[in-house]
Amino acid sequence: MPELITPELVALDADLGVDKNAVVHRLAGLVAGAGRATTADALHGDAMAREAQAATGLPGGIAIPHCRSGAVTQASLAFARLSPKVDFGAPDGPADLVFLIAAPEHGDADHLTLLTALARALVRPDFVASLRAASSADEVVALVQEVVSPAPAPATAAAGTSSASTAGGTSSAAAAGTSSATATAPAAAGSAADGRKRSLVVVSACPTGIAHTYMAADKLTAAGQAAGVDVHVETQGSSGSTPLSADVIRGADAVIFAVDVGVKDRDRFAGKPLVQSGTKRAINEPDAMVREALAAADDPNARRVPGGAAAAEAPAAAAGSRPGTATEIRRWLLTGVSYMIPFVAAGGLLIALGFLFGGYQIVNSNPDVEGQSYALSWALNNTFFNLPSAPGIEGLNDGFWGYLGAVCTVLGQAAFGFLVPALAGYIAYAIADRPGIVPGFVVGAVSVTVGAGFIGGLVGGIIAGFAALWISRWKLPTGVRGLQPVVIIPLLATLISSGLMAVVLGRPLAAALTGLGNWLNGLTGTSAILLGIILGLMMCFDLGGPVNKAAYVFATTGLAAGSGAPLVIMATVMAAGMVPPLAMALSTVIRPKLYTPAERDNGKAAWLLGLSFISEGAIPFAAADPLRVIPSMMLGGATTGAIVAASGIELRAPHGGVFVFFAISNFLLFLLAIAIGMVVGALAVTVAKSISRPKAEDVPEDAVDLEHAHAATGVHTARPVTT
Repeated sequence: MPELITPELVALDADLGVDKNAVVHRLAGLVAGAGRATTADALHGDAMAREAQAATGLPGGIAIPHCRSGAVTQASLAFARLSPKVDFGAPDGPADLVFLIAAPEHGDADHLTLLTALARALVRPDFVASLRAASSADEVVALVQEVVSPAPAPATAAAGTSSASTAGGTSSAAAAGTSSATATAPAAAGSAADGRKRSLVVVSACPTGIAHTYMAADKLTAAGQAAGVDVHVETQGSSGSTPLSADVIRGADAVIFAVDVGVKDRDRFAGKPLVQSGTKRAINEPDAMVREALAAADDPNARRVPGGAAAAEAPAAAAGSRPGTATEIRRWLLTGVSYMIPFVAAGGLLIALGFLFGGYQIVNSNPDVEGQSYALSWALNNTFFNLPSAPGIEGLNDGFWGYLGAVCTVLGQAAFGFLVPALAGYIAYAIADRPGIVPGFVVGAVSVTVGAGFIGGLVGGIIAGFAALWISRWKLPTGVRGLQPVVIIPLLATLISSGLMAVVLGRPLAAALTGLGNWLNGLTGTSAILLGIILGLMMCFDLGGPVNKAAYVFATTGLAAGSGAPLVIMATVMAAGMVPPLAMALSTVIRPKLYTPAERDNGKAAWLLGLSFISEGAIPFAAADPLRVIPSMMLGGATTGAIVAASGIELRAPHGGVFVFFAISNFLLFLLAIAIGMVVGALAVTVAKSISRPKAEDVPEDAVDLEHAHAATGVHTARPVTT
């Protein structure tokens, strides 16, 4: 296997710049200069995008900027011993030892194992001291190679675990999925009331799984040794994971989750006293977390791992040990949004391709076939081997490209049909775990049927989640308990949540839609600018929901007219509806550090979604931060709507965005209006997010595994994710 580090990747006692941006750029240059990355700029950008999410400085003058990047062709380590030191955000001051860990986007397991071995070695004082004392690049290379070379597991270690070494007070195992630490001289804190030795289980995980996963594990292992406690660790990282045995979990007094992502198979720990934080706190304050876990084990009101019968029987967590209400709501929304993202990306882009290939009439109803659009009729009645001419209708292509556009449109509409059900389903999943999925999906589908749309999905998902959670806590007789997860919860939770949506919530929404339509009709002809502002506000209020749809239906019903106000209204509605995705995309470029890696990837997709008039491209941002995003988008949409309406621009197509430029009376002015609204919206949301924005450590660690969303969308080019 090629070496991770060579002398040409080492800089000793070097002045690489005044800040971490300059240092990382110089180290990326070393990697690219050695032929291990395609460009230094791409690697630098990915590493700094990761750095923007959370500082990589560690106590003791160490920094480990790192990332997975498509620019990296060979897993590499670049090392610098700095003079002068540079601030990387560590709590105790600047760093003089900096490792740039550069992993390929799809790194092989062997290389990732070696990279994580280095991360674990950095918590050993003897190794750090050796790096500071090294007199040459060759000596640094030898030191690093020594710690990353896999060592044989001790013969006495149990299968699937590695025994923790006492050298340096931490484990030196590099790649084991689990580790167990036992102190040789237990302290009083490590003994239970009955005299037995206390036991903790730890799960550590970060999205990239290169550094913080293993450093947190080793820090907690060392802290457990010092407290005289048995600590059993499961690292869910890039080197794989060996799950803790059921016996170990059963015998544990408490659980520590040191995670930045969701815990895999969390139900295994149901009912256990829980202490949870991100990996960064576990690295910086491992002793405190161990003390908190021991205290939780003695507290009957301590927070416990939810899920399963054990959790149902466990005492309720004390109010002070639970996450705040706002944090919990954010976690629910982020989980739903992360699973919804693939449907937004796939459906929106397929529909955009449908307009491009099939023409702007492709989504209109086919008068010759009741209940079918041109797209559906064209896709169902033709094949690649039988492509008769389409009806001679302006704006509808025929032949191969028309058929391809029809197929793309049908597929995109089918994908979009799952958008709200997936949102509601996984919001419910975040609240009630797997029992919430079925009622959540169903209430999402019902919300679409009754016209509640995106807002209905949010509300319905929360209702379904709490309904499922409530029913899962029922203490049923043993004979019927097996039916609870597969029959009783899906049936009753679906009946409760979907029944409320259909019977209670649907009618008020329908009445609101009717009232809004009548109000808009009353404004026609009185003030074009006022009407443009109102339509712009409506299009951006709920991004595809009932208010948005009311404005859209109001516009499309007037398309039969050959000219005049109805066509101006259509242009106003479409232009304003294009603003939210474009504004959010621009904001992610202006201030990328305000957004998570997943949101920045969504921003890349939002450019095309916005240009295609897919307002739903902004839903992931609005669902995660509605109070800042929605008012900002409304301001941008109102600006665009006023300009288009005042200019009298006409549009004869019901959809398509810039791809129906031929159906717009003044396309350049239309683009200018959109650009102005986009800039206004982007600046507004950027300023709003810059004021009192949450710190990285305030974001819920177990909200969602955003890597799943990345993998599902397929829109990411690199993964500068927080670890």
